[in-house]
Order: sequence, then structure tokens, then C-alpha cells
Amino acid sequence: MYDTATRELAFKLLAQGRTMASVSRELGVAHATIRYWRAHPQPKKPSSCIRCCGVPRPPAPPGSYAYLLGLYLGDGCISSYRRGVHGLRIACSNGWPGLMDECAAAMLAVRPDSRVFRVPGQGCHMVTSLWKHWPCLFPQHGPGPKHKRVIELADWQKEIVSAHPWPLVRGLIHSDGTRFTNWTTRIVGGQSKRYEYPRYMFTNMSADIMRLMTDTLDSLGVAWKRTNHKNISIARRESVALMDLHVGPKY
Repeated sequence: MYDTATRELAFKLLAQGRTMASVSRELGVAHATIRYWRAHPQPKKPSSCIRCCGVPRPPAPPGSYAYLLGLYLGDGCISSYRRGVHGLRIACSNGWPGLMDECAAAMLAVRPDSRVFRVPGQGCHMVTSLWKHWPCLFPQHGPGPKHKRVIELADWQKEIVSAHPWPLVRGLIHSDGTRFTNWTTRIVGGQSKRYEYPRYMFTNMSADIMRLMTDTLDSLGVAWKRTNHKNISIARRESVALMDLHVGPKY
């Protein structure tokens, strides 16, 4: 890698009529590099991807990224288009317009100079953003359904989730979870009485994503119970109160 001053000096010498060989010898730059510079006078633009740059950096703001990661792991995918462009697509039910807005806001926060648009589907909209480097920010991207392949967080993703666990949980619940009112009956004084209480459920076919969710809940002190291999329930009063404070229902 040569600095800009060396490149500009090479162009100045070539403009004076010097041969590429003499410029190569004087500057100590390979002859093939001088030839490439002459054929491509405009330097390549540096990558706009924070993961592909010289010193990779984590996405920012981290809270928005953690929320978007949760949405992606739940109801998201990355599709490939022409010329190396990828589309980050999150399926959002038409019944939750607020979720669509939050999803779009998170995409714009992580990638401010992108465009976000909504593609209508059956009962939902695909909130979508096009960029060549979405797979760099979501290395879990791969062929086939998520539950049929290994889903592991990169070390830099683990650091973000460790520092911002609630946005991840919120994204997972907003994609593959729900908050609803459960009920049961008890015999009191010889009579059956109905009791209602709020409850959160999370459903995912991937054992890896399910483990990520439960490990994060454990770290937050949220009690959960597995109802089967793809569902967990959060029903204890204190845990529901925590979820209501940091997650809340879809809207």
C-alpha cells in the first residue's frame, strides 16, 4: 500500500514524459503498480463497511444493532441480488405497524446513508435495506433455514450482546415472541374463580437461537420455562415485570 503523495508524484513524473520503468526505479514502486495507476488514475474508494476497513469496528449504535440482530435472528434473512448487492429483509406483520417503524429506524441507525423500503407480502411487509456489506454485519448469513445450520455469534457480537442484552431480547421477542394474557381457574370457597395474568412466549425452531435467548435471559435474572423444544414461557410476576419494563408488547 502506497500513500497518496507517492501516487501523485508518479503521475507528475509520467506527465513529464518519463517512462514507467524510470518512474518505477526512482520511486521504488513495482512496475506493475505504475502501470495499474496509469490505467486507473482514480484511486479506489475506501470501503464504507466498518468490518472491511483497515481496523474493523463494531456497528454503532450498539443498542440499535443488538435490537436489529434480534429481529434478524427471528424473522430476518439476507438475499443476494445483482452486482454483489445484498438485501437485509425483516418480515413484520401488518398487525404491528409500530414494529415496522422500529425495524426501519434500527436499520437507518446502523446504516445511516442507506434507504429503507417496505415490500408488501401476504399479511406482512418485508422491511428491506440494500447494501453490499450486510453479510459482514450479520455473519450468521448462510444458505438454508437457520434451524438447519449452526448459528453462532462472532466474538465482537458477543461483546455487544453482553453490554446490551435487553435490546437483543426485545428484538427476539418482537420477531418470534408475544405478550398475551393467560388465564386459569381455582376453587375458592367451593366456587371456581377465573384468574388472569400476563405472560411472554418465545418460539424458534433453532436450538442455537433458543440457547442464545435463554442464556441472555439467565444473565438478566429473568425466569423462564421450556414448554417444548421450540417454545419457552415467561410467566413469573417479577420476570414479567422486568420484561414489561425493557421489552413490552408489540404494537
